[in-house]
Amino acid sequence: MGAKAKESEASPLKLLVGVAGIFGAFMYYGQLQGDIVRYKDADGAKLEREWFIQVLEASANVAVGLAGLVLSQGGPSPGIPLASFFVTGSTQVLAKAMTQKAQIFGVPFFVATLVKNAKMVPVMLGAIALSGTRYPARKWCQVGMIIGGVVLVTVGKSKAPSSAAKSDTENLGLLCLALSLTCDGITGGQQTAFKAAYKKKHGKGLQSYDLMLFTNFAMLCIAVAASLALDQLFSGAAFLAANPPLMTAAAKFAFCSAIGQSAIFFTMANFDPLVTTTVTTTRKIFSVLLDIVSRGHVLNPTQWSGVALASLGVAAELQEKFGGKKGHGKKT
Repeated sequence: MGAKAKESEASPLKLLVGVAGIFGAFMYYGQLQGDIVRYKDADGAKLEREWFIQVLEASANVAVGLAGLVLSQGGPSPGIPLASFFVTGSTQVLAKAMTQKAQIFGVPFFVATLVKNAKMVPVMLGAIALSGTRYPARKWCQVGMIIGGVVLVTVGKSKAPSSAAKSDTENLGLLCLALSLTCDGITGGQQTAFKAAYKKKHGKGLQSYDLMLFTNFAMLCIAVAASLALDQLFSGAAFLAANPPLMTAAAKFAFCSAIGQSAIFFTMANFDPLVTTTVTTTRKIFSVLLDIVSRGHVLNPTQWSGVALASLGVAAELQEKFGGKKGHGKKT
């Protein structure tokens, strides 16, 4: 009955709306993120306040999530597990902040995106360590392709003689991405656990805008606390006020994040999860290519082979889902 209902809700127009929202919002989001990182004022100063950016982004998502919750659900689901949302919100906002910090350290957006596609690595390692899960060779090959592609992109570039300091800074950026990946792995496991527990207790799962609103509310609280502790909140606001072009870019950035998340939830509500996975996965590949072209990154053959290898790894994961193969591993 539920499957028939969902099938009747689906339409080419709704799919077009979902695809346009996800592609349009998140591809522009990536470009704006690069603009914010690169922006310099008249004195050459940069914003470089990753936690302040998280405050802006989470605020927009809370506003849109609240509107969606009221308009589409009429209010929150009963018994919202706020403590669980704060646990996952803390790791999720740390992951996003570290991705932003990596770009501040000089890691290009397209490299950060490729690295983030390897978020299954900490999930798999955690499952192996905690529950003895075994994964098939295909899954390891997919992971190896993505990691190998990232390695080729990062180590395959030609280094100028005077670039040692810059290289050290980029290495710090890669460490930030490693921390971000670890947080992604923790977030995924925790979200799966508390959503299953909620469904078991209440007989039905949390709805899409429950997840969007309360996750981002937790992220906002943590981002505000971190930005205050690191003296980024008021100094960041002052920097934006003194630089109207940057303020405009930051507002668009936050808005695109909220619209993109809403588009994902809209697609999830109207189509099979595989459709959402297909759209978001292909969007990541196009975001990588767009950043390379729009920013004028000049890649040598080794780096292009890395981009191709990582993209094939992502595509292989997608094909696995299309083929209906369960590569999630078995518990021993």
